[in-house]
Amino acid sequence: MMPQTILFDLDDTLIHCNKYFDAVLDQFADLLSVWFGAHRLGLEDIKKKQLEIDIAGVNIHGFTTDHFPVSLVKTYEYFSNLYGRERSQAEEEELLALGKSVYDLEVEPYPSMVETLDRLQADGHRLYLYTGGVTAHQHKKIKSVQLEKYFGDRIFVRQHKTAEALEEIVREMSFDRSSTWMIGNSIRTDVVPALKAGLNCIHIPAIQEWEYNNVEITEEPKGVFLRLQALSEVPDAISHSIVR
Repeated sequence: MMPQTILFDLDDTLIHCNKYFDAVLDQFADLLSVWFGAHRLGLEDIKKKQLEIDIAGVNIHGFTTDHFPVSLVKTYEYFSNLYGRERSQAEEEELLALGKSVYDLEVEPYPSMVETLDRLQADGHRLYLYTGGVTAHQHKKIKSVQLEKYFGDRIFVRQHKTAEALEEIVREMSFDRSSTWMIGNSIRTDVVPALKAGLNCIHIPAIQEWEYNNVEITEEPKGVFLRLQALSEVPDAISHSIVR
């Protein structure tokens, strides 16, 4: 089998991520619905405004550890101004702490993570990790699930995970585009950039998806483009694509 270069996304491809944010958002929405109880503020209205503010922040600042906690405070500020409710420093600090708590939760691998990486490594493929976020925080997660044994120092962390960022990596590493694969859950930050770069691509939808990741695909694939339902399907899919 001809060895392939395989770049994996981290969050919600190899490890769980969105479900932790969703759990914190449930707590946040419950809290605001109590604080703004006199105005009958609905849970979905709260989450919709937070999503809008959160995505705006990511588009400007990229994946930082501040944007999520700050989005909770800004959502609180928005509804305080809308309803004329006095803001409280204690409440804002409580929201910041709630937002930051998501980064302290224990990391959990996706189903078949180890088996999939073992199989690909045994098949002789070159494995790389390409993730968005703050370097120290992402490496902490990588270490907690012992991913270094698969990726070594072949790890790329970018605050802005864009088509330009991926193209820069491909050029810097002199990857052969015809035998290079990008595997991830995000259409926005994994699939579209990979298609623009002319790479092979596998999209595996997250178990719980963040709306930010869902965008329209208008790029025509220049290589193989597959949609799979589970991580465990990856080794056979790549093997069959090479043989074909």
